[in-house]
Amino acid sequence: MMQFMLLFSRQGKIRLQKWYAAFPDKVKKKIMRELTTLILSRQSKMCSFLEWKDLKIVYKRYASLHFCCAIEQDDNELLYLEIIHRYVELLDKYFGSVCELDIIFNFEKAYFILDELLIGGEIQETSKKSILKALAAQDLLQEEEAIEGALRDIGLV
Repeated sequence: MMQFMLLFSRQGKIRLQKWYAAFPDKVKKKIMRELTTLILSRQSKMCSFLEWKDLKIVYKRYASLHFCCAIEQDDNELLYLEIIHRYVELLDKYFGSVCELDIIFNFEKAYFILDELLIGGEIQETSKKSILKALAAQDLLQEEEAIEGALRDIGLV
């Protein structure tokens, strides 16, 4: 099972964090600091897997973002590398060609996509089509609520 997923920039700034196991805030900050430093110091030709404390770390760099997840020792690293790739594909489909700014300014969408893909650190849905369909439905609902709110504000509803 995945313990957590982190997205961070080449400068080490955390852009997204999702925790599937309970950690105190102080420990989370220490973990994020240690892992960003460790991963950013590795050469690009090095393996995308490493052992860290009692966990395995699986990471992949796409453009200026590093996608990193921590898994248990007996989990399959290649499965989680594929999950990271699937998440990036979904972000690309939704945002066009996803970049760091898309994550910064639309973090709620990035979390929604991640939640459609994973629940409790386990894969929930593998179909990109199904996930994108759920995203489209949610976008439509948000648009309808925004229109209804605007009409309410001007006194038409």
